Parts: sequence; structure tokens; C-alpha cells
Amino acid sequence: LSALKQEVRCAVRVPLVRPVMVSIDKQELSSVARDVSSNGVLFELEDPLSVGQGIKYSLRMPGEVLGTHNDVMVHCRGRVVRCSVSQSHYQAAATIDDYRFAEL
Repeated sequence: LSALKQEVRCAVRVPLVRPVMVSIDKQELSSVARDVSSNGVLFELEDPLSVGQGIKYSLRMPGEVLGTHNDVMVHCRGRVVRCSVSQSHYQAAATIDDYRFAEL
């Protein structure tokens, strides 16, 4: 067995740097989405999130990523699956358990 751990992904990540408001209960946190896949989003935040915590967030997805003529707002609900510290910010990976599109 190899001592190296290989990470396996189920979905392709799209690098995407966008401001995002993350809602936890009644609290809203400013964050930045760093990448997105069909399974989830990687956020950069000022404060840590707890693994297992339910969150809501909305992303403005570029039309060229979705194959549409216009940008699309996507409202998502998910849960935090990982949180770590990277340089001066926290990074949290969250699932996309449910979503809906909204016209801009």
C-alpha cells in the first residue's frame, strides 16, 4: 500500500471567484466562492464554520459556465463537509443538497 493519499473527486471543479452571502440560521456572513462543482462549493471566509452545519447561499453563475445567454442566480441549501485554515482565511467546503434558479 502506498503511503500517499490520493483524492478522488466525483465532479469537475470550475474555478469561480465570486462574492457570496452565506446564511447560517439568522446570521449572514460575507464570503468568496473559490470554485464550484455540481456537488458543492469551496468558500473563503473570515470565520470558521462547523462541519455538519446547514447553510444557505446564493451564487451568480456566469452564463458561459451554464451554457446560457445570461448569468443565472442559483439559490442553494447544503451543509459544511470540511473547514480548514489557508493563510489568513478559513476555507469551507459545502455540499449543494438543493438548489433553485432565479432570473436576474
